[in-house]
Amino acid sequence: MAEATSMLRRMCWLFPDRESTRTSAKWGAAFWDDYVEVAKEAGLSWERVAPEAVTVDALDPHRPKFYVDGEPVTPEDTLFVSSLYSLPYQAADVFNQFTLYAVLEQAGFYLPHPPSLAALCNDKMATILFLKDCPVPPIPTVRVGSGRDLVYDEYESATRDLPYPAIAKPSGWCASRGINVARDAHDVRGLLSLAQGGDTTLVFQPYLGDRTIDYRVHLVDGRPLAVLVRRPGDGAPYTQFSTGGTLAWVPLPPELSEAVAYFAEKLPLPYLCVDFLHDGERFWLSEIELDGTIMCPDRGSPEAVRTQRDVIKARFLAYRKGHARLFGTDA
Repeated sequence: MAEATSMLRRMCWLFPDRESTRTSAKWGAAFWDDYVEVAKEAGLSWERVAPEAVTVDALDPHRPKFYVDGEPVTPEDTLFVSSLYSLPYQAADVFNQFTLYAVLEQAGFYLPHPPSLAALCNDKMATILFLKDCPVPPIPTVRVGSGRDLVYDEYESATRDLPYPAIAKPSGWCASRGINVARDAHDVRGLLSLAQGGDTTLVFQPYLGDRTIDYRVHLVDGRPLAVLVRRPGDGAPYTQFSTGGTLAWVPLPPELSEAVAYFAEKLPLPYLCVDFLHDGERFWLSEIELDGTIMCPDRGSPEAVRTQRDVIKARFLAYRKGHARLFGTDA
């Protein structure tokens, strides 16, 4: 007897709806619009869904009813992408994101990114400890909270051996935001004092130099489909597109092959991004992102656009395959 065909039709990306009009347009042009178009080509929809848009009627807990913006959805026809977003303007949504992941999981929805990994991959120190046996060593890290008792300088026990200069960054933000260079203990104190204003936990890592290159490996079902290299702009202390950094698709460096195999076994997920830093001599593991963006480095290059869309399509088809496995259907 032939398998039933998958009923999956919607991919709902749980994303706190707090972007400004200008920022929404910026990210739409960078990748959101491409996600929608490629999903449509695959017979699916890709939708940004605010956590509060999901409502549940479990008056009968054996047959709960789920709605997205008032429209009914079921585990058979809808999957949810559950990667935590915790930028400052999304702080109010963090708890609701976590608890919603648990609700959806208990109801049997397919979540390509297991909720158990949400915190693990959001906090840079948790990530490094989890991946401490990676063939490419994680970059050394110190984690410091910035609570009300910061004035007692008790964090100095952890930062005493920190080499300078050091990179300071929020432990749970993304998109290269909040990154600074601390050149001595006074800079550490000042940065922590600023972070205190938003109860932001910081991590400090050795500064690898202004020629450090960032390699992002896009893994689909454990296979490295594309590698995006990010180079810093002139005079910039780290790689960030907004400071003049450049992006390009490149082949996978041979030195990363063993690490890629490690991630395929350690995190057998349909989609994952792994970021490595190269300081001019060696590679370091930087971080992982369950929902790393798939951007095109050069809109004027048909080949670059094709690579971007191929990775997006492979990601979505991997989601559909995972959903089909869960429900015993044919993807």
